[in-house]
Amino acid sequence: MTTMTDRKLTMQKAIAEGIAQEMAVDPSVFVMGEDVGVYGGIFGATEGLLDKFGPERVIDTPISETGFIGAAVGAAINGMRPIVELMFVDFFGVCMDQIYNNMAKIHYFSGGNIKVPAVLTTAVGGGYSDAGQHSQTLWGLFAHLPGLKVVVPSSAYDAKGLMISAIRDDNPVMYMFHKGALGLGWMVNNPHATGPVPEESYTVPIGKARVAREGTDVTIVTVGLSVHKALDAAALLEADGVSAEIIDLRSLVPLDREAIVASVQKTHRLLVVDEDYQSFGMSGEVITTAVQGAFDYLDAPPVRVATPDIPIPYSHPLETWTLPSVDRIVAAVTEMVSG
Repeated sequence: MTTMTDRKLTMQKAIAEGIAQEMAVDPSVFVMGEDVGVYGGIFGATEGLLDKFGPERVIDTPISETGFIGAAVGAAINGMRPIVELMFVDFFGVCMDQIYNNMAKIHYFSGGNIKVPAVLTTAVGGGYSDAGQHSQTLWGLFAHLPGLKVVVPSSAYDAKGLMISAIRDDNPVMYMFHKGALGLGWMVNNPHATGPVPEESYTVPIGKARVAREGTDVTIVTVGLSVHKALDAAALLEADGVSAEIIDLRSLVPLDREAIVASVQKTHRLLVVDEDYQSFGMSGEVITTAVQGAFDYLDAPPVRVATPDIPIPYSHPLETWTLPSVDRIVAAVTEMVSG
């Protein structure tokens, strides 16, 4: 049970607070990764932890993702609860064997006898001209791999609650935070990045979507920073008499299919907004879920606004054209409801 609060935090500070509270009560929890200690994490998600818990529990590592993620897997199967940070998800290629063949599969390979309670945090997303090696989301790729849970918070409240749930989970959890949603001073100002966060410890269940906005004319299913864009789009659509319901998935694995189907049965239209690449990803999975569960309710074919299947450009105008935007969401919904 959590109490309502007027205290507001950025998502970045909410993540760090959730980690700190778990470290305070569970000595098996520790943090490791590049720049997570002295620097406080390049995106601030481990800010202040080194001062509170010291270098034995907040460990700066060399630039060797395979080495330190492998060490985290080893610690997890020996009873620790590591939180290990892959600085950018785009760097997964150098350490995928540890993630895919060890972290995700050891529980299966051991016949369920060995648990891997590790949290793999990583920054995702573009919008600030960091080019194709630092701007992808790739959550569809990890959701495709059996053995991993995948969470993507969009609010400060969820960021803290999902982090605590991830730490306490006995399964490996990919915790993917969008840089544009963290509330960082050097990113584009985002008023949605700051919100009420209770001081006490609490959990947000993994696998349970939330209705970010009630509506009646169209369902917008999305995740991460695109939730913020969908909310802004819904405000514009409301002025034109269109009521949009927004489903924030919060996690891709497990996927809350019941929430998707229930909303589509209510609104009869579906738009999926996904910053990941369009093909073979989240948008296709959500649309399949809706077609299988609410086909007879659909008044129009489902539509998706996603990143086209091209590397994300460095050029800011080209990047802006590539990523899902408020304008693209409004245009897609307007065409759908007028068709």
